[in-house]
Amino acid sequence: MSSSVGPRYFGAVMSAMVTPFDRDGRLDLDAARRLARWLADHGNDGLVVAATTGEGSTLSDDERRDLVSAVAQAVTIPVLASTGTNDTAHTIALTRQARDLGAAGVLVVGPYYNRPPQAGIEAHFRAAAAATTLPVMIYDVPSRTGRRVSHEVLLRLLCEVPNIIAFKDATGDPPAAAALVAQAGAHFDLYSGDDSYTLPLLAIGAVGLVGTTTHWTGPHFQKIIAAFQAGEPRRARDINSTLLESFRFVNSDDSVYSMSVKAMLRTLGQDVGQCRLPLPAAPPGTNDRAREVWQRLAG
Repeated sequence: MSSSVGPRYFGAVMSAMVTPFDRDGRLDLDAARRLARWLADHGNDGLVVAATTGEGSTLSDDERRDLVSAVAQAVTIPVLASTGTNDTAHTIALTRQARDLGAAGVLVVGPYYNRPPQAGIEAHFRAAAAATTLPVMIYDVPSRTGRRVSHEVLLRLLCEVPNIIAFKDATGDPPAAAALVAQAGAHFDLYSGDDSYTLPLLAIGAVGLVGTTTHWTGPHFQKIIAAFQAGEPRRARDINSTLLESFRFVNSDDSVYSMSVKAMLRTLGQDVGQCRLPLPAAPPGTNDRAREVWQRLAG
C-alpha cells in the first residue's frame, strides 16, 4: 500500500492486541483470528500485532510471522506488524517480511536496553524504514526503552523519510507533542500511546490512540474522538471520565497490561489464555476485579 495516503490512514482507534496462548503456552492462532474479528466488531479501526501488550518479546520469529499472517487474513481493518527490536539487523529482517504477511504497516519501537546515543536511534529508524515500502509508525516509550527519542531526531525522521507517517507517543509529555505537531504536523499522524493521555493529546492534534483498554473501550473512544471533533469537549470529558477505572485497572504493581487485558477478555467471553513468563498468571482476584470494572462501565 502507498505511504502517500492522507491522515488517519490507520484509523482513529487501534488496539495493541494481546496474543492468545493455549493451556500449554503455545500460540493459539484460531483464538487470535477470533479475537481480531471481535475487536474489529467492537470499535477498533486497526490492530497492532506482536507489540509489547502482545508479548512480542517472548514470541519466536516463526510465531511472529504466523501471528501477523493469521490476523491480517482474518480482518479487513489495517494490521500493523510490530517489528522493532534492540538489534537493527533483526529489525530490518522482520520489517522486510511484513508486507508479504499482509501487514498494512509496521510499528517500530526505539531500540531498548542498548541505550544508544541519538545518532544510533536515528540510524536505527532510518534503516527500518528503508527496509520496506510499507508506512511506518514510530513508537517512543522511554519507560521501556531507557532512552527517549529527541525532538530533533523525530523532526528529521518525520519530515525527511517519506514512509514514516505516524508517531505513537508514550512519553507522557503533551507539551513536547504539541511542539512536534506545530513543526511537523503536515507530515505525520500523532497517536496517543497511553490511553489516559488520549484526550489531552487530541487537544493538540492527535488523530487517535494505539491502546490497551481499547480491547473493551473501543466504542467509548470512538465517541470521545467524535465528540471532540464535533466541538463538544464537555461531552468528550464526560465519556473519558467513565474510563478512569479502566485506566487504573489495566496496569498495577500486581497485574500489568497484558495480564489485565487477558483477564478482562475472559470476562467478556474471549478465551485468550494466560501470559508467558516473565509475566505470570494473573493474581487471585484479577478476574473478579475485571468483572466489577466491566459491570460499572457497561451499566
